[in-house]
Amino acid sequence: MRAIVQRVSRASVSIDGATVGQIDRGLLVYVGVGHGDGNDDVAYIAGKIRHLRIFEDEAGKMNLDVVDVGGRVLLISNFTLYGDARKGRRPAFIEAAAPDVAVRLYEDVCEQVRNLGVDVETGRFQQTMAVESINDGPINLLIDSRKTA
Repeated sequence: MRAIVQRVSRASVSIDGATVGQIDRGLLVYVGVGHGDGNDDVAYIAGKIRHLRIFEDEAGKMNLDVVDVGGRVLLISNFTLYGDARKGRRPAFIEAAAPDVAVRLYEDVCEQVRNLGVDVETGRFQQTMAVESINDGPINLLIDSRKTA
């Protein structure tokens, strides 16, 4: 499972012009599910989202997590995180999980982050979404549950 975690001042997601999720200060997170991902991957990604210390403390050091700053999370499903553009000009997505598996694991990540005490907004699975954000920093991290060592 992969996630791009962005520290934002605000972010929103809309479908057909209607806002379906929005946050102020917090994290905009894109989550992609790959073949073979399961409960351990969900727990790893959810824990990273909850506990990453990427907000500045009073000394200006990135020492605070999203809960410490009263932030929220906007979680967006994104199968293109498994796009492979090494060959040719059109990316292949063969490493992305099938939609029926991916939706369950994406929803599990959302639920686990909520269970860790974070207010979570979401996009809509398999929908074309317009995402707007004001990146704070910018801070962008790629988290991969298969690259833990």
